[in-house]
Amino acid sequence: MSDLKAQKRLAADILDVGKSRVWFDPEAQAEIVEAITREDIRDLIEQGTIQAKDAKTNSRGRARERAAKRSYGHQKGPGSRKGRSGARRNKKDAWITRIRAQRARLKELRDEGALDRTQYRELYNKASGGQFDSVDRLEAYARNNYGIEVSN
Repeated sequence: MSDLKAQKRLAADILDVGKSRVWFDPEAQAEIVEAITREDIRDLIEQGTIQAKDAKTNSRGRARERAAKRSYGHQKGPGSRKGRSGARRNKKDAWITRIRAQRARLKELRDEGALDRTQYRELYNKASGGQFDSVDRLEAYARNNYGIEVSN
């Protein structure tokens, strides 16, 4: 077994990988020993006698297993949480849920006849502007400002 340190170093540099990722064909050792210039090494790379091994990565098996469990709601208890609820839930998703509920309630009130068109539009715009935190706050505002009786 000859010393191929120099060839390995050159090959690593040419292939732009670390020395541990350089693979030499065991059948062509004699040929590799004679390769002493960068040009020689390039020729051997073209022939496939010298190749770069694939980079090793961390196994995703355990991560996939965890993700599958979490899709069922497991492993999400208080002991697994870091960060407050606002950090764990997308603010945009929370907004979408909230505004859809408010707009649906406004439509119900309009269709029941509790709100006329101008009141509906005014409340709709206020809701869109983020004035109400919840459907409850929206209904309280409608009760206080328009004197309408809101039934569930």
